[in-house]
Amino acid sequence: MSILVRELESFDNLYHLLNMRRETYNEFRHLCREHNLAATHQRQKIYEALVSRPGHYSPEEIYDQVKQDLPSISLATVYKNLKTFVQADMLRDVSPHHGPWRVDANTAPHHHLICTRCHSISDLDIDLLEPVKLQGRLPSGFRLEKFNVELQGVCKACAASAGGGDHAKGKARVGS
Repeated sequence: MSILVRELESFDNLYHLLNMRRETYNEFRHLCREHNLAATHQRQKIYEALVSRPGHYSPEEIYDQVKQDLPSISLATVYKNLKTFVQADMLRDVSPHHGPWRVDANTAPHHHLICTRCHSISDLDIDLLEPVKLQGRLPSGFRLEKFNVELQGVCKACAASAGGGDHAKGKARVGS
């Protein structure tokens, strides 16, 4: 009886995984059509690696993941495709000013919490901050396209490893 239960559970997991991949595949193809991009197999695998798990990954981390399915893929191909996805607004560019370049598959409006010690990045719901308002005019000729709010401080894991007594002051920074 327990063997049958395990088989059913693994079937359910496999069915869920296949269903998730089918949804991701359909979403990917739709986004490529919408942004006039060829939906290549390499691009699909790169996109799947990003959306299959939450987080903010560097090109090297994506490369390590994709290489398991496509051993012949190069790191340069991963970089090139991630840049293409960011330019097409299929991905979000994260942390261009500190630490390694990372991308975010969550393109919905949100902010980030950044640990100043380990450089981990966590999403912060946009509703948790009051709307940011400019208190004057932008320099002549500057056209604002978007803004990001980053809250910098020490994450729970780093605070715990330091004995909890060494908390950095959180700084909010508005960048583009």
